Amino acid sequence: MNGTIRRTPASLRELTPARVALATIGHSIATDEVLVFQLAHAKARDAVHATLNATHISRQLSVELARVGVESIPVIEMRSNAPDRTTYLRRPDLGRTLHPDSVAKLTSGSFDLAIVVADGLSPLAVEHHAIPLITSLLPLLKTDKWSIAPITVVLQGRVAIGDPIGAALRARCSLVLIGERPGLSSPDSLGAYLTWAPQPGRTDAQRNCLSNIRSGGLVAEVAAARLHWLLRAARAKQLSGVALKEGPLEFEVPPRIAPKL
Repeated sequence: MNGTIRRTPASLRELTPARVALATIGHSIATDEVLVFQLAHAKARDAVHATLNATHISRQLSVELARVGVESIPVIEMRSNAPDRTTYLRRPDLGRTLHPDSVAKLTSGSFDLAIVVADGLSPLAVEHHAIPLITSLLPLLKTDKWSIAPITVVLQGRVAIGDPIGAALRARCSLVLIGERPGLSSPDSLGAYLTWAPQPGRTDAQRNCLSNIRSGGLVAEVAAARLHWLLRAARAKQLSGVALKEGPLEFEVPPRIAPKL
């Protein structure tokens, strides 16, 4: 019996990508399960240390923007103050600020939204999901007449990099699309962070987050619809963060006028 592989019903494994109901041999995990775990761990490590080809992403994004009819939005390549990947991983603070050369590329304007694409902890997530999400979201915003700032693609960026970018562009709202910390079942998960009135010093409590954007999680079209709702609510209420919750579209209902006495 000790050499027999024991497996639990397959239906349990079909409910989640998590490592549940692993096959065993005796009192040990089956060898194939161990090898699959080691492969997933290697993919997660590789995702963290990967390098985003910002030029390729920028060019591909420009092509896709033209395809969906918003080719007038420029794409700008930028970098944080983290000079390389090793420093970026050891010094999160440097990933939250812009390099002076990148600051000089930004021109102040008056925009409703600044979209920032940052490699984060998984450049692979940006390569796979950032462009499909943007091209699904922008047509929705176009119908609401949102003015969109130049889209920035930032190397070695953290979530808070959207604050100085949004402030420099004078955008009323910023949306940071960033590679999330890889998991053992999702090395390419993208996160979206929305901040109303972005400026340096904003806290995580002042942002709304939509995570697990990937083919095995929240697909681009569904994520775009949810972000569209959040952005409309943020603009209507002029706030973001813990005070802004998903729910009924109450901001579309005209305010009740009190009767005259």
